[in-house]
Amino acid sequence: MFSDSVGDELAGLGQKENAGSSLQRQVADLFEECREDVYRYLLTLGLYPPQAQETAQESFLRLYATLKKGDRIENPRAYVFRIAHNIGLRVRAQQHTVTPFDPDVEQRLVSSAEDAEHGLIEKEKWLRFHRAVEGLSEQQKRCLSLRLEGLRYPEIGSILGISASAVGEFLRRAMVRLRRIHEE
Repeated sequence: MFSDSVGDELAGLGQKENAGSSLQRQVADLFEECREDVYRYLLTLGLYPPQAQETAQESFLRLYATLKKGDRIENPRAYVFRIAHNIGLRVRAQQHTVTPFDPDVEQRLVSSAEDAEHGLIEKEKWLRFHRAVEGLSEQQKRCLSLRLEGLRYPEIGSILGISASAVGEFLRRAMVRLRRIHEE
C-alpha cells in the first residue's frame, strides 16, 4: 500500500554523503517504524490516499533535511507528525474542489456472503460510531487520532500547538461523548 520511495531516496542521499549515513539510517528506521501511522493520521485529516502518501513521505524528507542542517530534534516521531499535520492541513485546503475521501468506504464493501442480519447489526454499530466521531469537534478528532497512534499528551499538544492539559480535556470530552453513544 505504501511506497518505499522515501527509503530509497534516503538511501541515495546516504551513498552520496558517507558522513550522513548514520543520520540517513536513523530517519530510514523511523520511516519504517511509523510511516503507516502517519499515513493513517493524514487520512483522518481528510486527505485522499495519494495525497496522504505524498505528504507522509514529504514529512520524513523534511525531518532528514532539518537534521542534516544540524538542528537538534528531541522527539523525531512527534516532529514528523507535526510536519505531517501542517502539510496535511494545507493539502486538504487545496482539495476543496474535490469530494472528500470517505474513510468508511471499506465498511460498505463488506462481503455479501456474510449473514445478512449480522451484517446489518454490524453496519448499524459502525454507522453509530462514525456519526459519534463525526460529531466531535475538529480538535477532539485530531487529539483522539494522535492518541490512537500512541503519542503522549505533550507530544499531541506540540503537534497541534496546544497545551498538554488542553489535550487531556479534549480527549476527556471526546471519550464522554463516545461512551454515551456506545451505551445508547
